[in-house]
Amino acid sequence: MNLKESATIVAILQTAYPDHYRAMSDDMLTSTIRLWCDMFAVEPVKVVRDAVAYYIQTSPERFAPNIGQIKETIRKMTQPQQMTELEAWGLVMNALRNSSYGYKEEYEKLPPVVQRCVGSATQLREWAQMDTEEVHTVVASNFQRSFRAVSRQEAEWAKLPEAMRENMRALTGQMFKPLLEE
Repeated sequence: MNLKESATIVAILQTAYPDHYRAMSDDMLTSTIRLWCDMFAVEPVKVVRDAVAYYIQTSPERFAPNIGQIKETIRKMTQPQQMTELEAWGLVMNALRNSSYGYKEEYEKLPPVVQRCVGSATQLREWAQMDTEEVHTVVASNFQRSFRAVSRQEAEWAKLPEAMRENMRALTGQMFKPLLEE
């Protein structure tokens, strides 16, 4: 989104939330437009406009949205339905049925985010050889907690501006690169 498009978005927000912008000086308004331009540099203006319209139409708040709220709305609008922890555990349970011998193949069939929570193909084999009750209670609970944490981490990563992601990759040697990008 460029500067002119950002000014259009801020103008929409000014119209919808006049109290928020009423006492704002011209310099502050210009700074606000530049900030929106920087924060939404990679998003198409139509996507941002749709997210702002959605927020205006659905939020009971009488305050203008902040950048994070619009970023979250964009994420919800543009990303497919995320897998729940129970759905992910269901995939693991299906993989466990054939993991005594075919654990490597079963592990490879799992989505990357589920693989990350399982840890390794060997772990899948070990779970397949454990007592069923322990797998259904302890292992399931630990896996689901791990899946929640990984999903939260992936969602936070997706919210970062691309330039910041690149800086983090450069600083950490890809350590922060989430599996969803692979």
